[in-house]
Amino acid sequence: YVRAEYPLAVERLEIAIKQAREFGLLGENILDSKFSFDVEIRVGAGAFVCGEETALIASIEGKRGEPRPRPPFPAQSGLWGRPTIINNVETLANVPLIILKGSSWFAKLGTEKSKGTKIFALAGDIKNTGLVEVLMGIPLGKIIYDIGGGIPKERKFKAVQCGGPSGGCIPKEYLNVPVDYESLQELGAIMGSGGLVVMDENTCMVDIARFFLDFIQEESCGKCPPCRIGTKRMLEILTRITEGEGEEGDIERLIKLGENIKRTALCGLGQTAPNPVLSTIKHFREEYEQHIKHKRCPAAVCQALFRSPCQHTCPAEIDVPGYIYLISQGKHEEAVALIRERNPLASVCGRVCNHPCETKCRRQDIEEALAIRDLKRFAADYLLNNGGYPLPSLQEKKGKSVAVVGSGPAGLTCAYHLARIGYEATVFEALSVVGGMLAVGIPQYRLPREILEKEVEAIKKVGVEIKTNIRVGKDVSLNEFFDQGYQAVFIAAGAHKDMKLGMEGERLENVMGAADFLRGVNLGEIEKVTGRVAVIGGGNAAIDAARSALRLGADEVNIIYRRRREDMPAHPEGICQAEIEGIRMHFLTSPVRLQGNGRVCKMECLHMRLGDFDLSGRRRPVPIEGSKFTLNVDFVIKAIGQRPDTSFITNHFKMKVSKKETLVVNPDDLHASENGIFAGGDLVRGPSTVIEVIRDGINAAISIDKYLGGKGVIEEKIRKEEKLDETIPSSENPEVRLRVKKTQNKVKDNIKSFAEVEPAYSEDEARQEASRCLRCDIQVD
Repeated sequence: YVRAEYPLAVERLEIAIKQAREFGLLGENILDSKFSFDVEIRVGAGAFVCGEETALIASIEGKRGEPRPRPPFPAQSGLWGRPTIINNVETLANVPLIILKGSSWFAKLGTEKSKGTKIFALAGDIKNTGLVEVLMGIPLGKIIYDIGGGIPKERKFKAVQCGGPSGGCIPKEYLNVPVDYESLQELGAIMGSGGLVVMDENTCMVDIARFFLDFIQEESCGKCPPCRIGTKRMLEILTRITEGEGEEGDIERLIKLGENIKRTALCGLGQTAPNPVLSTIKHFREEYEQHIKHKRCPAAVCQALFRSPCQHTCPAEIDVPGYIYLISQGKHEEAVALIRERNPLASVCGRVCNHPCETKCRRQDIEEALAIRDLKRFAADYLLNNGGYPLPSLQEKKGKSVAVVGSGPAGLTCAYHLARIGYEATVFEALSVVGGMLAVGIPQYRLPREILEKEVEAIKKVGVEIKTNIRVGKDVSLNEFFDQGYQAVFIAAGAHKDMKLGMEGERLENVMGAADFLRGVNLGEIEKVTGRVAVIGGGNAAIDAARSALRLGADEVNIIYRRRREDMPAHPEGICQAEIEGIRMHFLTSPVRLQGNGRVCKMECLHMRLGDFDLSGRRRPVPIEGSKFTLNVDFVIKAIGQRPDTSFITNHFKMKVSKKETLVVNPDDLHASENGIFAGGDLVRGPSTVIEVIRDGINAAISIDKYLGGKGVIEEKIRKEEKLDETIPSSENPEVRLRVKKTQNKVKDNIKSFAEVEPAYSEDEARQEASRCLRCDIQVD
């Protein structure tokens, strides 16, 4: 029995059967043995339900392919009423090998309960597609990465659909799971047809569940109500969710329906039909909640939930296509006004944003993503260099005051929006400079101090007052803010404390954390570094510390990272620039001890190899026995992460601190207590990106306004409807146009000072680059 959708399989089987007959291996009196046996191909009507044995029998008999109740079982009364054994070709193919090599040989293959091998069809977002035969029990990650070659375009693995349309989705946390019947069942998947559909970060798990359920619903034979009606109801709910009409309780309704269908459906199709939905809810519930509660599709797939992928992916939800179009028209003031409608730090983000918007730009499917961050920088700098930002519209004063703790991007953003809509917003900063980590955590070759100062001055002009050298918990308490007449407090104190290595020698002289080192450099407290420097870590702080040490005079700078280059969390462009500047990278290397007589002079390290997968989907580094070696060092910088200082948190307001030493808030409104205290940024998230904490500042301003009696509306809504311009590229057959390149500075000039490294677009270059935008936000009826 072969489904009609597989003509190539039919063709090849016909050739094989013909050859077998020619050799006398099929037909009457095979090899004069008086034993007769034949093979006949029956091409089915193509119904997926015929994977169920009784439906398959009905199809072979020329009837409609639909299951029937059992008993009688096929082994009692099957095809044409005769006892029938049903096996697939893969199972039958094992028989000759078992006969030739013996059952004990076969029993050694696979796991205790799942013997032998399994053929999988690799498909989806994977480099090597096709059929692969593997031993039962092989780790899932080995199939995807060692055999399949991993995910194309260096994207992240998200999940794999295992077992065909009625299989289940398995997330990255389970890449170590052995692929056998029992393990897959525990995860809500099945072995099924052996299909493995790999999905990357651009896959929406709600939409994928809807897609598979839509197929299953179409294939339902309709004989039993649980499958016929139940899957239809589930599909209706999923469709509503993907169209932005999801409601509270939809997830629970899907779970209840799915479990009832699994329990009461007549055949295997109906009993496994809910698997895609139940498994995605189990492993990706937060994604469902994003669709229902916040009307967001994190993968930017569900078109009804967004105007354009880039804007939807931006944590601050900035109108990216709108301001890029304005730049292309030379309307730079309007472009910046549109950016600052939500993000007051336009020039800062034009330099240090990790630009997630570019990862969803549809231009990258043609050639290269639009240079969105560079365009933002151009427009913002154009205004800052030509009279400054125009003052946004300001609402009447409300006579209410809000205290903001911390002048980092979250605090400044919150204060900016509150001041714009009429509140007295005062920012309290513990340091002598304004900007938080922007001022003391990012080197000036990436973010010049004068740029940050200009943006801060623009924020002050809307009415924000900033007080420096005031440490909450020491110079003023949270209680005192309310005593002084503030009606609400937003805490955005950041994460400035370096995490410890926990190894011998960490307290030696010339060993310090990256946050402390970069703060010292930015405040002028560290003016020179000599000798051999080793930086431990692979994030942005590690790259920034290494490049800063080089500029301060280090003879040699080494980055020690325990994973591979592609695993580094730092911005790829920063890694490339560090290598070009001559910084040495030691990958799959881990320090184990620092040595020295008072001052560090040696670092003992081990070479690492890649082991099992961790919960992030990356291979866990494992020490190689006997691989110890020593590096001579004069200065060591620890860049393994930062954590917030929550020592100022008291029990007075019943606030909670997590095990990770972050402040616990209500994720819906950032409320940290019932007394009008809100919190966000790194204090809540742990070390995050600039644009993520800017989003917290926006959300905090909205929540505080609602808390104090407002409607939570902070945007000016300055964008006007546009007439379609003939110069907008067609998204159907767009012209191939590579990103406009910038002329890079010479490396030898870069490392001589802390002057800005990354060049900017000229106006002609910016307008040319902006004109590449496909305007995904415009929908034409």
